[in-house]
Amino acid sequence: MHTSVVGCRMSLGLLFNGLLVSVVAALLWEYSKLREHATVLEEELHMTQKSQDLTKAHIDYHLALQGLHEDGTRMVCSSKMHTDRICSFDYLCYCTEADEFVFFHSNSSIMLPNLGSRRFQPALLDMSSVEDHNTQYFNFLELPTAALKFLSKPVFVPDVTLIFNRFNPDNLMHVFHDDLLPAFFTMKLYSDLDDRARLVFMEGWGEGPHFDLYRLLSNKQPLLKQQLRDLGKLICFTKSYVGVSKMTTWYQYGFVQPQGPKANILVSGNEIRQFSKAVMLKMNITRIEEVEKDAGNARDDNKKDEYIVVFSRLTTRLILNEAELMIALAQEFQMKVFKVSLEEQSFPSIVQVISGASMLVSMHGAQLITSLFLPRGAVVVELFPFAINPEHYVPYKTLANLPGMDLHYFSWRNTKKENTVGHPDRPWEQGGIAHLEKEEQEQILASQEVSRHLCCRNPEWLFRIYQDTLIDIPSLLVVLREGMKTRLSFKKSKPVSKIHPGRVRQPQCQTSVQATDKAQLTISWKIPWNMKYLKVKEVKYEVWIQEQGENTYMPYILQQLNYTFSENIKPFITYMVWVRCIFNNNLLGPFADVLVCRT
Repeated sequence: MHTSVVGCRMSLGLLFNGLLVSVVAALLWEYSKLREHATVLEEELHMTQKSQDLTKAHIDYHLALQGLHEDGTRMVCSSKMHTDRICSFDYLCYCTEADEFVFFHSNSSIMLPNLGSRRFQPALLDMSSVEDHNTQYFNFLELPTAALKFLSKPVFVPDVTLIFNRFNPDNLMHVFHDDLLPAFFTMKLYSDLDDRARLVFMEGWGEGPHFDLYRLLSNKQPLLKQQLRDLGKLICFTKSYVGVSKMTTWYQYGFVQPQGPKANILVSGNEIRQFSKAVMLKMNITRIEEVEKDAGNARDDNKKDEYIVVFSRLTTRLILNEAELMIALAQEFQMKVFKVSLEEQSFPSIVQVISGASMLVSMHGAQLITSLFLPRGAVVVELFPFAINPEHYVPYKTLANLPGMDLHYFSWRNTKKENTVGHPDRPWEQGGIAHLEKEEQEQILASQEVSRHLCCRNPEWLFRIYQDTLIDIPSLLVVLREGMKTRLSFKKSKPVSKIHPGRVRQPQCQTSVQATDKAQLTISWKIPWNMKYLKVKEVKYEVWIQEQGENTYMPYILQQLNYTFSENIKPFITYMVWVRCIFNNNLLGPFADVLVCRT
């Protein structure tokens, strides 16, 4: 009996101990889960704080993380070709350790176009406006959303972002032509890329000397690639656009063929001037004539204080007799002459001066991109050092001659070798040639003109373009007088309409057969609908006639609204006829629907 009681007590003790261990284990497990949950919450709060420090915007981190896990990445792109493509993303991520963008797949992911391996031939899109440059390609790696549990907690960027590469942020021409103009009009394409959007630059450069200009596009500070690395290991953009439009670029830099205007220029001076007006507004600059107009004090053009601006360079490609040149300009044209310099003045102050100038005179160089701020009718004079052919380097000539810019471009070239100073001992990127073999140096020094060449390290081109120049003032004044004459005639002339005609209306054909080998074809139409609301100096009509089954057609230019054709018109033949209107010899309208006429 005693033994059974002791055994019972031991069983109860063991049972109690077991229960106690279970309770303690349960409490420890619950504590560990609570601790784990607290750690997750603490981490999420930390990541939320990092995201909010980045954007100064509220973000529900848990909701954003849930969206990434459930929906994955979603992508919809425009255009069939990588050179014209811009892609819209939800939850596109960037791994800073791998230096790769990441597309996370879930059952709700979208990838349009779904190119498969063609995405790598050669890339999904160009990240800059410089077309098909192999340093500017964009692509991403792919992972399932399940991989997120093995990766660092993401930092979310809740702003709508425009992600692209700046091409050369140290050079003012590249800043405007390759970056600002394309980004400005890309932001016009998408309604959520407004002043609250954030620009993200992924090329890896530092801010550069012109970073304030990029700040003009948005109210938010642009982000650099290095800043993303400082924020975390995985950065996820809740809404982003990757790539920029190329529609506003007019120049190619000679990577495949010698530099020159793009083959298919899509931008006009009207768009450039809309951009320059927006930039000036951001810089709180108003053109003088606009101020006078708003105040009701517009003066007669002949009485307005006109002036000339000379752009001065202080380190390379100098004008050696700059003071003498400015005096000569003032005496010749009886105008004030102002000097501006990127090295000595703020950019807004330079734009303020240039925006009211009658003439801009400058050595060839990036500073001439400021000509897009000149008023209509102004003269642009580009000066070239010895052995540089102005017809081979025409970015600013092309800009000035865009329809709607209404600028008058002239170039001057130093033809006197004794008026030039070269710098063979400088670094190669500033035209130095001391690193070359002696024979090549001698060839460069003896050359009279730099041959057409590809970008970007041609030593002869660099040596010649970085020369300093003593301007031959009499020969330059000949060019400038011609420029001012052109400007005066422009001011007196009425602007020519740039509106294209619409389709001709109600085109008809009538046929008749006079003999077995003779027939007539009469075509008639009515004027385009928009023509009755326009004042057009000259109107013509283009008619194409093609015999069915033939590859060639007969073109005709007519001034009347009907015409009877008999020459080369055969009986019992079907003819295809197209008609369109032409304004002022160069503004073409669309063809009306084809007429099918049986004789």
